[in-house]
Amino acid sequence: MATKTETTVEEKLRALYDLQLIDSRVDEIRNVRGELPLEVEDLEDEVAGMNTRLEKLQNELELIEENIKDKKNGIEESKALIKKYTAQQDNVRNNREYNSLSKEIEFQELEIQLSEKHIKEYKAQIEQKNAVIDETKSRLSEREEHLKHKQGELNEILAETEKEEKALIKESEKFEKKIEDRLVKAYKRIRSNVKNGLAVVPVERGASGGSFFTIPPQVQMEIAARKKIITDEHSGRILVDPELATEEQEKMQAMFAKMK
Repeated sequence: MATKTETTVEEKLRALYDLQLIDSRVDEIRNVRGELPLEVEDLEDEVAGMNTRLEKLQNELELIEENIKDKKNGIEESKALIKKYTAQQDNVRNNREYNSLSKEIEFQELEIQLSEKHIKEYKAQIEQKNAVIDETKSRLSEREEHLKHKQGELNEILAETEKEEKALIKESEKFEKKIEDRLVKAYKRIRSNVKNGLAVVPVERGASGGSFFTIPPQVQMEIAARKKIITDEHSGRILVDPELATEEQEKMQAMFAKMK
């Protein structure tokens, strides 16, 4: 049985690149899943906010209705007082009492006019708030539908990817065992220091993948020879030749397809 020390450099490079492809696939799954919960959370907050707004508008409507009721009661009270004062005018003893009652009647008539004006204003407010309520309800219905769709999408992705992610992590651990510890540590260190998590990259158009710094032809030949592990002098990433990368990508894609 072969030990890690008996593994050839080419086998190490292939195992390292396979490990990279597996870990990149895990990153991809987590990125897709990572965005959706935030989107669902935002939609939940938006829906909650709309429901709070509707509740507030409904309370305001009830308050306006109470105000209208109060004003109508006030009008009835004023009408009753006008009737009372008018009847009293028939029994006055002098002009002073008559004029005093006339002023009271006039005041109650003004109170009725003011109350009617307020009722008209309140009704306009009700109309305006009902329009806002209808618009909010329509938007709420649309956002709730969107939330339902996104929640379903998230649940579907969780159901689909959880199994694949676990299988990938298992494979990642398996591939790590094929590589000597110092290389695994170096791989993990490089991976943690780069934004996209790519620690092992193929040479593309004479440069390391994702870089603009050209690799000298002599170094490219050494990479293609697969006799030693070569790192990019600018990024520190481990380099593999395009042919090896293509072969491993095809192999790993077939493996990923079986996991789904």
